[in-house]
Amino acid sequence: MRPVRLMKVFVTRRIPTEGSAALARAADCEVEQWDSDEPIPSKDLERGVAGAHGLLCLLSDRIDKKLLDAAGANLKVISTMSVGVDHLALDEIKKRGIRVGYTPDVLTDATAELAVSLLLTTCRRLPEAIEEVKNGGWTSWKPLWMCGYGLTQSTVGIIGLGRIGQAIARCLKPFGVQRLLYTGRQPRPQEAEEFQAEFVSTQQLAAESDFIVVACSLTPATRGLCNKDFFQQMKKTAVFVNISRGEVVDQDDLYQALASGQIAAAGLDVTTPEPLPTNHPLLTLKNCGYL
Repeated sequence: MRPVRLMKVFVTRRIPTEGSAALARAADCEVEQWDSDEPIPSKDLERGVAGAHGLLCLLSDRIDKKLLDAAGANLKVISTMSVGVDHLALDEIKKRGIRVGYTPDVLTDATAELAVSLLLTTCRRLPEAIEEVKNGGWTSWKPLWMCGYGLTQSTVGIIGLGRIGQAIARCLKPFGVQRLLYTGRQPRPQEAEEFQAEFVSTQQLAAESDFIVVACSLTPATRGLCNKDFFQQMKKTAVFVNISRGEVVDQDDLYQALASGQIAAAGLDVTTPEPLPTNHPLLTLKNCGYL
């Protein structure tokens, strides 16, 4: 009887125990894993994926032509533990007949909740207030001190009304938002109906919104979308939040907009690179928060 040939699966990071258990139950798989919470160095990734039939990767792993060449002809499946796939060289992967799996909707609600948390934290100036408590800046109650900006009766603009954008809109409804704007590749009337959201141009959204949340995917069209021109169109009292991809925002232009008072504040869940170097100019600003 011929011995069963095991299929090699390489996992690029420690993953939840349920995932490891599912792989362990696959009798025809031999699983190798980078046993760390930190990203795998590129050389180790190339060695690990060599000869693999399957690859389980994360958003921080760049799966490009060089890595696919290192993997060899055995590679048939790539699964990424992410909603986004901009770290995958999809054209090259398709050319080689490799199937791709990803995890849509797994973190939709969690991401929406974090987006709203970041929006509230930023617009109500909580990081600044906490710092003032710690350094003795809080002396007594002052009617106008650390007031920030409220969501009630405001206009909120969402760039990208996909699953996460819709979940954010749903979370914001109880706050009494008066008007919801959205922009994207095309109108989404069925999805927008739930929120009475208006489809507008990016320029109109920037000019009319009190709060802007970026929730779009990273594409050639959205890379650098939020730049100097975009920030100049925003209100001086507007708050900007990005939970999509760092590369959607020109960070130098964002710094100038915040430092000059062109916009009121920003909250960032994503940056380029991640994490930001500790000496990055954005980290010096009181009106820029992070999650």
